[in-house]
Amino acid sequence: MGLLTSAGRVGKKFVNMVPTGVGGFSMMFKILPLYLSNKEERVPKVPLGPFRTDASLYGVAPASGLRVTWMGHSTMVVEVDGVRVLVDPVWDERASPVRLAGPRRFFAAPLRLEEMPEIDVVLVSHDHYDHLGKSTVERLSGMESMRRAKWVTSLGVGAILRGFGVAAGQVVELDWTEATTVSGREGAELRITAVPARHFSGRGLGNRYETLWSSFVLQGAAHKVYYGADSGYWDGFAEIGATYGPFDLTMLEIGAFNELWKDIHMGPDGAADAFEALGGPSGPGGAGLLMPIHWGLFDLALHAWRQPIERMLEVAEARGLRIWSPEPGVPTEVVRGVGLRSDWWR
Repeated sequence: MGLLTSAGRVGKKFVNMVPTGVGGFSMMFKILPLYLSNKEERVPKVPLGPFRTDASLYGVAPASGLRVTWMGHSTMVVEVDGVRVLVDPVWDERASPVRLAGPRRFFAAPLRLEEMPEIDVVLVSHDHYDHLGKSTVERLSGMESMRRAKWVTSLGVGAILRGFGVAAGQVVELDWTEATTVSGREGAELRITAVPARHFSGRGLGNRYETLWSSFVLQGAAHKVYYGADSGYWDGFAEIGATYGPFDLTMLEIGAFNELWKDIHMGPDGAADAFEALGGPSGPGGAGLLMPIHWGLFDLALHAWRQPIERMLEVAEARGLRIWSPEPGVPTEVVRGVGLRSDWWR
């Protein structure tokens, strides 16, 4: 039996396709001594940025058909063949349930929400705070630029979005392997397919697994993009690549990694393994590109804040992988087969 099927449940809780350890209170006893003895530069000593998005650039369509504005971590604006997608929007100051504590941004969002161009679809992979910002969604839900946007998300997350002010008629929930087609401003179409990821959900310790988590395939008229969201490495990547690929751009997480929780966060080495399993290095005409995401904005682990990208580049050099890593806030065209390595983090 293939690994790509609809999501299973045990009672009211969703389950991963393969056995996956998330960790509970016992994990805290293992982590606490590591935090207390940790001397890594987990938060930048020198303030980063400011980064600034020139919103006027959105008035001109990308010549290549594919353009990405990375806002840091996993938040970005992706323009695919005439359809504009806002991915996992977090403009909140902290990735936390409270405003006065929790992981704080390393730099301000490069684009003010009031400057947001018209959005066709908002993609929300799962309900964790670093992927779904409450105050961000509350503000977006009432903005004119979002008036016609569809909000595409995983099963169960729609209730959270509606609670934050998104109109029920704008929300589309997908199970794994389900797809929906959204339209751009000029009639272009983008097919969005939810596929499994190896992770978990919950905005508190008491509601883990009650909503679904997903990765997504974005297929336009000329380009395919894979957004991996949050995931540990698993054998399903090969099947995703064989079924939906090859991809022009493959977005995979590299930060918030530790061996203690490698089942749910793959890290740079796992991202390289996943990219290869997805068929990324071959891509259309041997032009697949790997975009590292989920790093550089929040302190969510024990490693130094630069470590994920430093290690990712080392692994890419050793394996001959094409990295596509832009500066935060800069709308950047993706040219087939042409890598990009911004040194903003140095």
